[in-house]
Amino acid sequence: MIQGTLGDEDELFFEISLITDNGLELPVDALLDTGFSGWLAMNDQDLDGLDWTYVKQEKMRTAKGEFNFDLYAGKVRIEGQEFDIPVHVGAGVPEILIGRQWLKTRRLVVDMSAGVLTLEAS
Repeated sequence: MIQGTLGDEDELFFEISLITDNGLELPVDALLDTGFSGWLAMNDQDLDGLDWTYVKQEKMRTAKGEFNFDLYAGKVRIEGQEFDIPVHVGAGVPEILIGRQWLKTRRLVVDMSAGVLTLEAS
């Protein structure tokens, strides 16, 4: 189970670790974006130093229209488990985003009155 926090505008943030190609773990707060259908998205500037492998370019529809994203083979740690996932990278992505794919393997529990957020393995 991973604990989350609420942002200033009730955004849902979860701490994950990005794992560089040489094994260094970088903890970051990732915003849960249920409008994003992938696993993880980030700004191209956040990619620096991770040395992840480029896979291909992929067109995706966003709220602002269709954009081309670079797809990378990335590695993250969530709840103590390491995952190899595709990562969508593009200019102008405002936060590190975790998307709906995580909700296929995890249960999201939000109790805003108590300020409790969890993302639990199902």
